[in-house]
Amino acid sequence: MSDATHNVGPTRPTWTHLAIAVKDVEATIAWYETFTHLSVLARHEDVDGKNVWLGDKTAKHNPFILVAGQFYEGHDPFAPSPHMPLGPFAHMGIELPSRADIDTMAEKGRAAGCLAYGPVQMPKEIGYICFLKDPDGNTIEFSHDQGVLEEAKRSWGVLPD
Repeated sequence: MSDATHNVGPTRPTWTHLAIAVKDVEATIAWYETFTHLSVLARHEDVDGKNVWLGDKTAKHNPFILVAGQFYEGHDPFAPSPHMPLGPFAHMGIELPSRADIDTMAEKGRAAGCLAYGPVQMPKEIGYICFLKDPDGNTIEFSHDQGVLEEAKRSWGVLPD
């Protein structure tokens, strides 16, 4: 007899999500659906608060989910510890296909008042980047030609050395 409540689970340790605390789940959904390729996978709510799971539906065979949780007043199990946003260096990274995409994202962020840095060309291991801030002040990096994807694929045998 299994103690699991779900029918599908990993057969090995699997990195599944990153969770952040937010003040307003709906504002978070709107921001991530406007500025990223993520969309709502699921919503949950109980007496302590509500959350949303955001993901890339094109990555269905290897999902990685952003969980954004909003605790109701007086129901935060971590209180009185504050929930600190990611930044200034700590960030979530999204690589885009071109420099023009970075320029477009930076302009979109500037127009919305959430551009925090860039666009700027950084050293080879960083690439061409800009940073935007989500509604709770978390830093989201958009990069081009950073090499993270290539390095992972090469190191793990998907690309030849």
